[in-house]
Amino acid sequence: MLTVGSKFPAFSLQSVVSIDKGKEFQVITEQTYAGKWQVIFFWPMDFTFICPTEIAEFGRRNQDFADRDAQVLGASTDTHFVHLAWRNNHPDLKALPYPMLADTKRELSTELGILHKSEGVALRATYIVDPEGVIRWVNVNDLSVGRNVDEVLRVLDALQTDELCPCNWKKGEATLGATA
Repeated sequence: MLTVGSKFPAFSLQSVVSIDKGKEFQVITEQTYAGKWQVIFFWPMDFTFICPTEIAEFGRRNQDFADRDAQVLGASTDTHFVHLAWRNNHPDLKALPYPMLADTKRELSTELGILHKSEGVALRATYIVDPEGVIRWVNVNDLSVGRNVDEVLRVLDALQTDELCPCNWKKGEATLGATA
């Protein structure tokens, strides 16, 4: 599995960016949001139970990420057509403000090392990638456990300080004063 300090892999994936007729799809690459922090999270499958709770929460918190100059990208191994159908059919996903990437060939998931060994779908992996394209944080959950978006924001805040942040540190609190 790629981890902290590794360069996030190059990718070019068809994505759902809208539910407006004729504007649904766009190819997104690792360069689309170059120079920004990126929060890239994977879920196992569309039309499931835990996944929409996470996807919707990232959507509700999208402005919090944007305020930190971070672009959220969600991904699974489903096709962009399945993503669009899910968005059109799930009320919490209709107005998502970030792209849903379709890693249909499983190339990105494979390169990251996050495919579930027996199910063949992406684990619940979350990456924070810095503006230079370097992975700065990785969190991977089993299929049955949803992630905590507040924790992703907390870690992004800590990374953006470029200082040492103690256990349970939150934005606005004192750092340890030395640079990382």
